Amino acid sequence: MFFMVRKFLFFLLLATGLYGQNRPPELQAHVKVPFQFVAFGDTRFTDPANAQAANAAVRHAMVDAIDRAHPAFISIGGDIVYIGGDGEDWKVYDRETSIWHEHNLTVFPVIGNHELKGSESSGLGSYFEHFPALQGNRYYSVRAGNALLLNLDSSQPEASGPQGSWLSGKLETLPSDVDFVFFVLHHPPLTTSAQGVRPPEAELAKLIESYQQQARARFIVLSSHVHNYERHESKGVLYLVSGGGGAHANVIERAPDDPFQSHEVNYNYLSIAVSQNQLSITMNRLEIDEAQHTHWTQPDSVTVSSDRLKARVAPRKQIPANP
Repeated sequence: MFFMVRKFLFFLLLATGLYGQNRPPELQAHVKVPFQFVAFGDTRFTDPANAQAANAAVRHAMVDAIDRAHPAFISIGGDIVYIGGDGEDWKVYDRETSIWHEHNLTVFPVIGNHELKGSESSGLGSYFEHFPALQGNRYYSVRAGNALLLNLDSSQPEASGPQGSWLSGKLETLPSDVDFVFFVLHHPPLTTSAQGVRPPEAELAKLIESYQQQARARFIVLSSHVHNYERHESKGVLYLVSGGGGAHANVIERAPDDPFQSHEVNYNYLSIAVSQNQLSITMNRLEIDEAQHTHWTQPDSVTVSSDRLKARVAPRKQIPANP
């Protein structure tokens, strides 16, 4: 009876958004500079037969390629599963990513809208069960060498309320040895896709850009939700969208002045190589032919210096790669 009552209280606190929010954890990724990690989103793990929800073949290829890349850790920008309230979808996630577990690859996630689909309380329960280090918190930080990841919950206001106060506090007290700050969230604060930017993320962008003017560290925003790839820069902040992890990728109309121009379907993940005072980010693009042969290219990359000099953008290349 005691355990049933405790479980009931746990889910009640999750549903009301109160569990663990007073002390978001400050996690440590035990890495040495230089190191490399991977970021992407919108995998939508679910029954492989559900071809309407996601492309299972893409998902499998992504998991295998990321495993072969041997990243220090993996950042997933939400929509990990198709229906967060469906325990079967989480079982598919467990089964299809078992190789990551075997090779001790750590995943640092953020909440997407699909984690809350079906039943928000059940979805959050499964989410925190799979990522116990979060201690029931919907936002948290990760220190990785000379980088800091601020993992946000875009189902709640990011720049106001408790999350906004926490975020401002982190930015006011940035350690002097942090060269790069990554803001990881599901909904993009800058996109020219048809989805557009929601008001909470527009406010977040203003907040981030105002702090960037004062900071020595460079700020990079990693988001997903748009099932494609985008790269933008505004007031010294680099904005990347990588939502091509398995959910059916969309061709998007890009603004004429978008730095990355493509009218293709871009299933992709990002390789982020961090060194002292500099990092490079490469978009790895996947194609699968009718015979299920995979072909990888790296059509976009960008190099960023922590001294806030203008990012140097590498030329596009279509050289096949084998991540």
